[in-house]
Amino acid sequence: MIRALYSAASGMTAQQISIDTIANNLANANTAGYKARRTQFQDLLYQNVVQPGTAAGSQTIVPNGLQIGLGTRPSSNSIVFTQGAFQLTENPLNLVIQGKGFFQIKLPSGSIAYTRAGNFQLDSTGNIVDSNGNALQPQINIPAASQSVAIASDGTVSYTIPNQSAAQVAGQIQLANFINPGGLNAVGSGYFEPTDASGEAQLGVPGGQEGVGTLQQGYLETSNVSVVEEFINMIGSQRAYEANSKVVKAADEMYQQVNNLAT
Repeated sequence: MIRALYSAASGMTAQQISIDTIANNLANANTAGYKARRTQFQDLLYQNVVQPGTAAGSQTIVPNGLQIGLGTRPSSNSIVFTQGAFQLTENPLNLVIQGKGFFQIKLPSGSIAYTRAGNFQLDSTGNIVDSNGNALQPQINIPAASQSVAIASDGTVSYTIPNQSAAQVAGQIQLANFINPGGLNAVGSGYFEPTDASGEAQLGVPGGQEGVGTLQQGYLETSNVSVVEEFINMIGSQRAYEANSKVVKAADEMYQQVNNLAT
């Protein structure tokens, strides 16, 4: 009964973390470039009352054994890197990555962060920056006199200026890719940082042989959160939480009866 109490309590704690993850997914359902997370669980240690394969006699062994589990715990809440839907914005500085890859952003600390959010704009000096004012890398500057900006699928950024028919090339956007993007460390504001699990960033030209995707101008990648799926997962976690709470209640009642017998 004591084992049942602790096992059920571990299940309630695990489902609480699952609900926390679902809540964060729903809160970011409209966040550009956000990637949903899925909580994964694993069972804990087992007490071997009878070890499977133990000799039951001179010629026989125990076929199954008797092992009592001690509950569960969340093992990870992995990032789901499926493609989000594309939203037409007609803003020439809004970009989506069709396929793999991340934009490179230089943080105030000087380090490079990576993001899927392509809601870019110009700062006061004409540099392309993200919604937090941090510069896109490699840094690209658009002159104040420019009339229009065009970004090709391979990341080439060009602009036109008055009285000149030929477009001027401002630079080329490079994308980063990782062997294991699920190992990236989320640091908020849509940013990811590399870890030993993700591996080092592999840079490439959009649509090139490095395996990164192409760019599409005038669109934003929305969150890949499915509200319907999140509600289904929330119901499942809620029911599992309720079931574990009933186990706690049943074990408590049984323990109370044992105490009454003792007195």
